[in-house]
Amino acid sequence: MSDDQTESTGAALTGAALVKEVCRRIRMARVRWDAHENAACRRERSRALALYQTLTPEQKDEIPQVLRVWLRYRSEKYFGPARKKPKKRLG
Repeated sequence: MSDDQTESTGAALTGAALVKEVCRRIRMARVRWDAHENAACRRERSRALALYQTLTPEQKDEIPQVLRVWLRYRSEKYFGPARKKPKKRLG
């Protein structure tokens, strides 16, 4: 399933499928982070966070703790509102 298809069906996901999709998005963001692909990481993280915020507290507990920590705390340092905007490249 491509990203466009996933985004359009994002509202249709429920239960275990929604939890699985959130985990997949967080893992993809971490892969992008490790590869130093900041724009792609930022995009995946924002998609994961949007889906994460739709979860119930019980569903949030199903997300592995290491993924929750990366999404909510560690990455906030780099992607949070206090972060300065990246400089534009010249050429």
